[in-house]
Formats: sequence, C-alpha cells, structure tokens
Amino acid sequence: MRTSTDWRAVLAAAACGVAVALNVGKVPIAMVELRSEFGLSLVAAGWISSMINTLAVGTGLFFGLLGDRVGALRICYGGLAASMLGGALGLAAPGALLLLSRFLEGAGLIAVAVSAPALLTSAAAPADRRFALGIWSSYLPAGVGLIMLAAPLAVPLGGWRALWWLALAALAMSALAIRRSEPSYEVLHDPDGAESPWHTARQALAQPAPWLLAFAMMSWTLQHYALIIWLPTFLKEQRGLATLATALLSCAVVLANVPGNLLGGSLLQRGLGRGKLIAGASLVSGLCATGIFLDLLPDLARYALCVLQSFIGGLIPASVLSSSAHLARTPKQIGTLQGLYMQVGNFGPFIGPPLIAALVAASGLWRDALWVTGAAAACGVVLGLALRKFDAH
Repeated sequence: MRTSTDWRAVLAAAACGVAVALNVGKVPIAMVELRSEFGLSLVAAGWISSMINTLAVGTGLFFGLLGDRVGALRICYGGLAASMLGGALGLAAPGALLLLSRFLEGAGLIAVAVSAPALLTSAAAPADRRFALGIWSSYLPAGVGLIMLAAPLAVPLGGWRALWWLALAALAMSALAIRRSEPSYEVLHDPDGAESPWHTARQALAQPAPWLLAFAMMSWTLQHYALIIWLPTFLKEQRGLATLATALLSCAVVLANVPGNLLGGSLLQRGLGRGKLIAGASLVSGLCATGIFLDLLPDLARYALCVLQSFIGGLIPASVLSSSAHLARTPKQIGTLQGLYMQVGNFGPFIGPPLIAALVAASGLWRDALWVTGAAAACGVVLGLALRKFDAH
C-alpha cells in the first residue's frame, strides 16, 4: 500500500482531464465562425456541439467497464490519442468530417474521464485520496473555462483553428506528463484479481450509494447548464454587452466552479459527509437560482448569485467523483463507477436545455426555468439526505 502521495503524478492525471475538457469548450466558442466558413445548418451545428454529451449519455458506463477490463493506463493513453486524432482530423479535413472529429474527441474525453481517476487514486496515499479526487473533479470547468479565457486572444490571431492547436498542444503535453509518471501508476493490490471483471462490475453497481450519487450529479449538471445557457443570452441580448465582456463574465462564472471543487475535496478530507455536502449545496444552488431567474434583484446582485451558485455547486461533483475510491471494493471497480457517474450526470445537459427552452418559449419568460432548476435542486437535497446514512461507511 502506498504510504506517500506523488503529487506530480496526481496533477499529471488531472491535467489529462483538463486537456480533453478543452475540446468541450472550444466548439461553442467557435460555432459562429464554423457555421460561416462551412455553411453549417442549425441542426448540424447542434449535433457538432452536443456530440460529446450525446456520446457520454449512451456509452459512459461501457467505457468504464472497458477501462476496468483493459487497464486504466491503456485506456487513458487511448483516450488522449483519440482526442488528438479527432483534433487533427478537424484541422486537416474540416467541414464534412467535423462530426467524425467530434465523435473521436468525445470518445477520448469519456475514456480519460473514466480512467484518469484510477491512475490518480493509485498515485495518492489513502489519507490524501479524497482531496486528490476533489482536484480531479474540477477538470471539466477548468478546461472549459481556460479555453473560454484564451479565445479572445487566440481567435483574432488564427481563427477557430487556433483553439484546435491549443487543445492539441495541451493533449500532447499531458500525454508526456503521464508517460513521465508511469511508475507511480502501479495497479494497487487487488485481492480479487482473479475474479471476472463483469462480476466485480456487478458488485459495484449493486450498491445503492453509487446510483444515488449519480442522480445527484445529474441534478447538479442540469442546474449548471441552465445557468450557462441563460447568462450569455441575458448579458448580450437583454443587457447589450459586447461579445468580449459577455465572454469574460461567463468565463468567470464557469471558473468559479473550480475552487468550489477544491473546497469540496478539502471538506471531504476533513471528514465532512458527502450527503451533507450534496444536500447543503443543492439547497443553496436552488436559492441562488430563485434570485437569478425571478428578475427581482439588481443586475450586480444577480450576477453575484451566478458566481455563488457555480462556486457552491462545485461541492457536488467533488462529493460524487471522489466517492469511487471509497465505494470501489477493488481498484478494478473505479472505472465502472466513474462511467456510471458520467453517463447519468450527462443526462442533465442532455434533457435540461430542451425542457427549459420549451417552457421559456411557451411563456417568453426566463423565470419559468425555475420549474426545472427548482425541481432539480429539490431532488439534490432529497438525494443528499438519503446519502447521509452511507457517510459513516
């Protein structure tokens, strides 16, 4: 058993997540240029933008099972390679092949997302794993926020292709970092190593706690994506802010989620229960959404609530994603659990925006989004309370 944490190896695994997350954020930012250059219809643009979420909804658990069977290190390398191949294909043969390139990038993201936590866990001492996995849980907002922050500088220099080159460079550097840290990613001793991987996966999925955690993740992602959809529209179309100001203010909200994830990891490290964190964060998130969407407060206060909701919401993915090392009975179950969290969690952005769009379109009022976000927050509170009985185990 490892007695000390190799933080360089921990950060290398986390960097892989940030690198693949750049691919999530680059397309929405570049969509106007892509549609103009290649004549993409709204439907085609929608598929290109949502390919990663759609793929995660359908295959997250499969990738987790595959990772547990083949090995986390191999799957991580494969994910990075698929992401780089997808990015290169988008640069070399865009247009008709852009959807295929997004498919490869999506597969790469899922592969890294289910395998890197196992690598990170093996590089961390037991006493540090909750905090280390809290660091991991911030990979998606960190990657999306960083590409949003870089876009105003990169796009004027090289157009949408500059964002693709940035993502490729980050992927290559993260692969090198993983290669240098390979000795720290030794598979932990597995007393049931002779058992069928399908048997160990069934054991992991037979527990009630992972399913409660997965649906708690879904309740948060639905709320978060509702905020991310509303804010740029509000700032640009209703308040008339310039594109750069809208991008920077939106980016700040996304990045606020990162310290929230780190705080969640720290609180878990100090012994605070996941159920309490999820219930409390869901309650605060729901209250923030009420102030944001009801249009009763001044703009500055509403924006502050956006930042607070993103920050406090970071406690939820930190609580969920860090649980895999705790709930996995063997190291080979970590990928399965991460795949479950990814697949169910991605139902939030998959079903939330259409529901909210239908309600808002029917009334013309953004406050009706509260029916969806409020219900999601209430579910998060209930799920968090239900998880409290597992906190002591």
